[in-house]
Amino acid sequence: MSETQRAVTLDIDGMTCASCVNRIERKLGKLPGVTASVNLPLETARVTAPADVEDSELIEVIRKAGYDARVEAPKKAPATNPSQPVADPALADPTHPDPTSEHGSSAGYRVPLFKRFLIAAILTAPVLVISMVPGLQFKHWGWVVGLFSLPVATWAAWPFHKAAAINARHGTSTMDTLVSIGVTAATIYSWVQLLRGPALTAHARLGDVHAMHGHHLYFESAAVIVTFLLLGRWLEARARHGAADATRALLELGASHATVVDSDGGHRKVPADELAVGTVILVWPGEKIAADGVVIEGHSDVDASMITGESVPVPVGPGAEVTGATINTSGRLLVRVSAAGEDSTLAAMGRLIAEAQSEKTPLVRLVDRISGVFVPIVLALAMLTFVGWWLIAGDPSGGFIAAVTVLVVACPCALGLATPVALVAGIGNGASRGILISGPAVLEEARHLDAVVLDKTGTITEGRMTLTGTHLLPGAATADINATTALALAAALERNSEHPIARAIVVAADDAAARNSARASISQPMVEDFASHAGSGVSGIVAQNGVRQDVAVGTLDLLAERGMHVTDADRAELARLEREGMTVVALGVGDPGTGGSAVALLSVADQVKPDSSDAIARLTSMGVTPWMVTGDNREVAAAVAREVGIPEANVLAGVKPEGKVDAIRRLQADGAKVAMVGDGVNDAPALTAADLGLAMGAGTDVAREAAGVTLMGSSLGQAADAIELSRQTLRIIRQNIFWAFFYNVAALPVAVMGLLNPMIAGIAMAASSVIVVLNALRLRRFGQRNGG
Repeated sequence: MSETQRAVTLDIDGMTCASCVNRIERKLGKLPGVTASVNLPLETARVTAPADVEDSELIEVIRKAGYDARVEAPKKAPATNPSQPVADPALADPTHPDPTSEHGSSAGYRVPLFKRFLIAAILTAPVLVISMVPGLQFKHWGWVVGLFSLPVATWAAWPFHKAAAINARHGTSTMDTLVSIGVTAATIYSWVQLLRGPALTAHARLGDVHAMHGHHLYFESAAVIVTFLLLGRWLEARARHGAADATRALLELGASHATVVDSDGGHRKVPADELAVGTVILVWPGEKIAADGVVIEGHSDVDASMITGESVPVPVGPGAEVTGATINTSGRLLVRVSAAGEDSTLAAMGRLIAEAQSEKTPLVRLVDRISGVFVPIVLALAMLTFVGWWLIAGDPSGGFIAAVTVLVVACPCALGLATPVALVAGIGNGASRGILISGPAVLEEARHLDAVVLDKTGTITEGRMTLTGTHLLPGAATADINATTALALAAALERNSEHPIARAIVVAADDAAARNSARASISQPMVEDFASHAGSGVSGIVAQNGVRQDVAVGTLDLLAERGMHVTDADRAELARLEREGMTVVALGVGDPGTGGSAVALLSVADQVKPDSSDAIARLTSMGVTPWMVTGDNREVAAAVAREVGIPEANVLAGVKPEGKVDAIRRLQADGAKVAMVGDGVNDAPALTAADLGLAMGAGTDVAREAAGVTLMGSSLGQAADAIELSRQTLRIIRQNIFWAFFYNVAALPVAVMGLLNPMIAGIAMAASSVIVVLNALRLRRFGQRNGG
């Protein structure tokens, strides 16, 4: 987006179908430089406009189109009193109206939809029974059913009539137009018939089994249509609201308050949205962390499952970064705020999700265009149906009821809901599992994937070295060295180094010391004459308890250069460990100035993540071939590949960052659709070059910005989840579009021929919308099916 453009999200009230979406997008698009993408299930519009176009101007355009709008309020958790819990935060938040209510200040009567349905159903039941069962008909029953149906056709149907009138005032039409015209026509026609022939129902129809179709009153049709459409709209609203539950739950995760630590050491509670960068907050066990920050004091485990999708709490201490909305499970923490409000991770996730759910693929835009012209075509078809029956069949009454049926059965509600509800459910489910899908285009790419290129370090493996073993050599016996003392001597030197291997050795030594309480009484060794030998290792004099020893940690060649004895057997053992995929350093010990010998080999490795093997097996079962591309040596890469199930032929080792891009392009040149999973700065070019990039959230910002999918956790299983969820979401969208089209195409000819009762048409139309939404809601069970 250019500096002269800005993005704004608007909440919109009063939309009912795809035609409403098309009209709002078209009206906003007439403003110079303005583009809009409207989301029906979320009732929002994502608008990109020039900087000089005010929000009020955008809102005014929407209001003139017949809807109400306002700038979206920030999504934050409501501040509730524990003694007065809110059962559903979405209902307590004015930015998320009750799904059973008629939205919008322009809606007229603000009566809950369920209440309208309930009253309509009570009045419709006797109308339907009396009209359709001759044995229950009595003298002048037509007047009774007419009076009972009148409130249903007027008051209960008011939302349809109100919307149709607004549409007509702007020279447009929507599904509400079809319903309003159909119900009004059936009601007026029936009253005209009854007033013209008061004796039409003057006699009871006892025993006349054919009389139920013999009269020309359609009060029951109008009443049943309204009742079932109200029920359908109420169920649809609840289902649409449910489809966005995962997204809403994520956006409402944030803490409502924070405990701020003042400069004098005092504490005070403030609203979380008032926090500023640099503020120090106190987080007690069990509390949510109110903002992104860095731990400056304390140790604890943090539950980040709703952000990253990972169920195991993460240990944190001084210097560790923490994310707002995660939960401090154990120790007391002091956190310095690094990002809050709109700059926080949670807010960024919310923006990404909203943008993704509002974007549209070419398929969706085609459906929108069809929906935009569908209503006028149906109105013309209904008129032609009436005229045709009148002129050709000589049956204006039959033509009238056929035309009403056409109007009712053709409402494109299901068509308008087919895609956006599935997107809301699928992308929202992914977000709740720590998978952020950047837009619908990702779904198309995921569907056609043939191969996935995996970086090794930090993607398949943990990304940090761990000591796997201390292997004593024959020289250890001569020097009176055991595994414990060998590790302690190596760690004494490596404390002066920042190399990953050095850190792994130091951490292992510290863990061993913590397990052995007797070591607490031993004085820490002193290091003299420390030297770092680039590419070879480190050396120095280690002094402890009055004993001074010459110590070297590194290659066997370094030990030999320092006059320490190295045997062929030592070299053979080192080579064996390297063939197993270990990175190995040698420890040499001797008296200062007298040489010494190699006494131990310390093996370190980047441990494979627990779920990597299972994730790669899942990718393979989906028809996606895994490839490993790494800068590590062939032996290490091959060992990791064997452990996780990647064929050795699919391992590319010793590859530089630019080589990863070349590898992806070679696969693409062979006709493959390629995904790339990575986490570092060096992976960003490859993530961009791939057809689909998946960035580990634990990686760098550069990597995340280059990817189409961000995995907020560090689990490779999330990559498999992301691809499977994307494919499932696209499958649901295609199913919905097919059945919505099939319903309209199949029902219209039947209605034109007069073979479909208007009541059945109303039931079918309402049911089609509910079925489409319920089909989309199957995506909410995705995590349950995959053990998440």
